[in-house]
Amino acid sequence: KRYKDAVDAFHHARLEAHAVPEAHLEARAHLAQADAQGNLNVSKFGSHLAGAGGFINISQNAKTVVFVGTFTAGSLQVQISNGSLRVVHEGHTHKFVQAVEHRTFSGREARKRGQRVLYVTERCVFQLIASGLELIEIAPGIELERDVLAHMDFAPSVSAQLRLMDAALFRAEPMGLRARLEAGRASRR
Repeated sequence: KRYKDAVDAFHHARLEAHAVPEAHLEARAHLAQADAQGNLNVSKFGSHLAGAGGFINISQNAKTVVFVGTFTAGSLQVQISNGSLRVVHEGHTHKFVQAVEHRTFSGREARKRGQRVLYVTERCVFQLIASGLELIEIAPGIELERDVLAHMDFAPSVSAQLRLMDAALFRAEPMGLRARLEAGRASRR
């Protein structure tokens, strides 16, 4: 498969790491603002209303929903080298807030529907569980307290099996994504 750009390839690699077969991936959407209950805002920012378009219909009917975006907004600068990530300048706007400004996606309703929901950022990955968001992966080079929890307006659950994201995602050389995807498909047969 050909990817539009490095970001698209990164997201496909993250999906594969979380065993989300493409056949079951029905919705991937931008992560603009998320809260402690897994709710998402993708349409209203201050007085600006962008509208949800078909987002609500798509996200409510998908078996798996993957929200993708940076961890913070506004002047965020990160550096990738030698298989790790470093925050050079933190974004000034928190995206993981106590309560979203406008609810475009309901975590409660997703749990009722039995949806699998992931929130993927450059530095960590969360999944939706019964109590809200649970941190399940963190990037190599990122410190949990300093680089994640300090920039959230709530305390998420942290998985007892918190894993490091694959260091290959944070290297300059090609990560052999095609071979990895094909090997993953072959192992599931």
